[in-house]
Amino acid sequence: MNNTIQYKGYIGSVEFSEEDSIFYGKVMGIRSLISYEGESARELLADFHGAVDDYLESCKAEGKEPEVAFKGSFNIRLSPELHKRIYIYAAAHQMSMNRYIEEILEKSPAAQ
Repeated sequence: MNNTIQYKGYIGSVEFSEEDSIFYGKVMGIRSLISYEGESARELLADFHGAVDDYLESCKAEGKEPEVAFKGSFNIRLSPELHKRIYIYAAAHQMSMNRYIEEILEKSPAAQ
């Protein structure tokens, strides 16, 4: 079972409350809270689509840009020693640290 859903570039979580017998979730990767629920998978999906559409309409009405979850940048924390070793390796191979890390991540199973 997949525990995420997608619509218009937004990814939502899928959870189930046994106590309430309801599916629920929220849009992931943005600061705005966009939540949805349903008693069935169909209802959950419909409410997810409606919540995203409402968010986009609200942004349009307020004249603001909707948040985008995946802009292509993120911060990571490394030990100072690892940071130094990566910098030295990248410089020795005439590439930026960003490019080196991107190449490594592209080879990871998550990127396949």
